[in-house]
Amino acid sequence: MTNVIETNKLTRKFNGFTAVDSVNLQIKEGELFGLLGPNGAGKTTTLSMLSTILKPTSGTAEVNGFDVDTQQDEVRNSIGIVFQDPSLDDELTAYENLDFHGMIYGMPADERKQRIKEVIELVDLSEKINMQVKKFSGGMKRRLEIARGLIHHPKVLFLDEPTLGLDPQTRRNIWDHIIEMNKSEKVTVVLTTHYMEEADSLCERVAVIDHGKIIALDTPEKLKHSIGGDIISLEADPGLLPHLKKIKNIKKIKNMNGEMNISAEDAEHVIPIIFDIAQKNKLEIHSISLRHPTLEDVFLQLTGKSIREEKAGVLDRFRTRIRSRNR
Repeated sequence: MTNVIETNKLTRKFNGFTAVDSVNLQIKEGELFGLLGPNGAGKTTTLSMLSTILKPTSGTAEVNGFDVDTQQDEVRNSIGIVFQDPSLDDELTAYENLDFHGMIYGMPADERKQRIKEVIELVDLSEKINMQVKKFSGGMKRRLEIARGLIHHPKVLFLDEPTLGLDPQTRRNIWDHIIEMNKSEKVTVVLTTHYMEEADSLCERVAVIDHGKIIALDTPEKLKHSIGGDIISLEADPGLLPHLKKIKNIKKIKNMNGEMNISAEDAEHVIPIIFDIAQKNKLEIHSISLRHPTLEDVFLQLTGKSIREEKAGVLDRFRTRIRSRNR
C-alpha cells in the first residue's frame, strides 16, 4: 500500500517558539490516522502545513505526491478539510453551501448536482438539504462540513478536532459517519483530537504528539499493550510506595497528585498483596481500582503527566484572543 502523506523533519517555528519539531510521518492510502495530543501540542499546526495554510520553517512534506511548499495548488485539489472553527455560511441552505464549494473547485453543474446528492446522503442530511444552516444543530453543521470536504472527491480529508464541543451522543454519531465515509469513499482521513476514546475508536494508527514532537506511533492496541499490563489506581499512605516497588509483578509506578498509577501483570493477584502489605505495616488505603490501560495511560507513561493537565499553547491562546475580538 502506497503512502499518500510523507513528511521528513517537518518543522514550524513562530518567533523562536517551535510549534512542530522535526515530525516524520508516513500515512498510507485509505488509512484512518489520528494525531493525538493536548491543546498546544502541534496538531493543528501540522495539519495547517499539510494543507498549505502554513509554510514549513524547515523540512519537507508531500501530500498525494505533491510538495506542500512548491506545488500548493495540486495539494489543495487533492484534499478536503474540516476546520476546528465553523466555516459554513449560516444564511445559505445546506445545498447552497455545497454547491458554492463545488463551484470553487470548478466542478460542472451536472457533476455538482449528482455529487451533492451523494455526499448529503452519506452524512444523513437529505431531508435538511433545503434548510438554512443557521437552523442546524452543532452536530448537523459538523456533518455538513464533512460532506462539503468530500464534494470534489479528495484523496485526503483532514478533520481538525471534528467533534470539539459536541455532546457525547452526537460525537459518537459523527464517529459512525467518519468510519462510513472512510470506507465508502476510500479516502484517507487524518484527524486531530485530544479525546482518548475518539482516537481509540476511530483510528487504525495513532501518533501521540507532545510539545511539537511525535513521542509514539502505532496502533491503539499496541500502544496500550506497551504499558505492560493492567492499571491499578491507588490512593494510599505515601509510606506504601517503597513496599510496592518490591512486588514482582509491578512493572511501573507513576505517582501523580497523590494517586499512584501502577502497571502490573496479573493485576487481580497483585491487589490482595497490596492490601496485605498495607495491613502488616499499618498503612491506610483510601481507594483502589483496576482497569485496562487506555491511551491516556500511554500518554501518562510517556510524559509523566495527564493529557488533561496540559494547558493551551501559544497558538491556542492566540486563537482564543481572535475569537473574542470577532465576537
